[in-house]
Amino acid sequence: MAHASHLLLTANFHQKAIFLSSNCLHFRNTTPCVRGTVFVVCRAPKRKDGFSVVCSAADKPSPSTEISSNARIRSEVLTPFRSVRMFFYLAFIASGALGGLISTTQLIAALSSPSKGGSVPEILKSVGIDLAAVSVFAFLYLREQNAKNAQLARLSREESLSNLRLRVDEKKVIPVSDLRGIARLVILAGPSSYIMDSFRLSKSFTESLLERGVLVIPFVTDGDTPSFDFEENEEEKNLVEKKKRLWQLRPFYTAEWSKWVDEQKKMAKVSPEAPVYLSLRMDGRVRGSGVGYPPWGAFVAQLPPVKGLWSGLLDGMDGRVL
Repeated sequence: MAHASHLLLTANFHQKAIFLSSNCLHFRNTTPCVRGTVFVVCRAPKRKDGFSVVCSAADKPSPSTEISSNARIRSEVLTPFRSVRMFFYLAFIASGALGGLISTTQLIAALSSPSKGGSVPEILKSVGIDLAAVSVFAFLYLREQNAKNAQLARLSREESLSNLRLRVDEKKVIPVSDLRGIARLVILAGPSSYIMDSFRLSKSFTESLLERGVLVIPFVTDGDTPSFDFEENEEEKNLVEKKKRLWQLRPFYTAEWSKWVDEQKKMAKVSPEAPVYLSLRMDGRVRGSGVGYPPWGAFVAQLPPVKGLWSGLLDGMDGRVL
């Protein structure tokens, strides 16, 4: 009797599980803290016994510090002969090490045999040359490797930045990469007071900055919402619209922005509380950064206008990459 009851309960449970599996709802959570996490929620219509099952599963995104294949491909494109140089450096190191090994065995044999004592100076000279060659090419190889690692870290940083998202208005959200070739972005990261001070300092440069394709991304780190003072009057209506355009972008998924900014501060050995700015080139690569207020006047003096004689010709060539 007990066995029959157990079979009945098991069959009833399986029946409910099958019923629930047909009513599963899959959705992707897009909140800032857990973006990229996939939840599988199983719901059943309300029944008298109140039976329901909720299950979830998460796919963790890869860490931002991992070098992607795209970054490696871009590195090869930017420095196509680096791999060739490193290959020859390794070949020369191996050749010098082999020559040094052979010379060392000859030196041991010469020192152990009085009849070969006259060849010791020549063998020592050969050993010295081999050691010098190994040292020089090892230094060159390590220098290339360090430069490669630094370049990959920079490209990975730029790729992570290009994947961050911006809110243009209430209905439009875009990745940073969509503005590549269109705008020169200036990212401000700091407390609300820092953002407001930067806003006030930029007022006299508004038109010149827009002529150079500059758009500002204010990222507030203290949780306060800055209130931009756009003076509405008929005389300055055109200027007010330009100010709003200059400061229209807002970070979306602020947790991801915070993580990216913290990583950049850590790489630059800057205090986590320090307000910083980053200036991007037209091609989306970092051209400048610093602690404190952005030099709006320097941007106007250094950057070419996006319209006119040099439009298109100098796109992306507005400063060396950091």
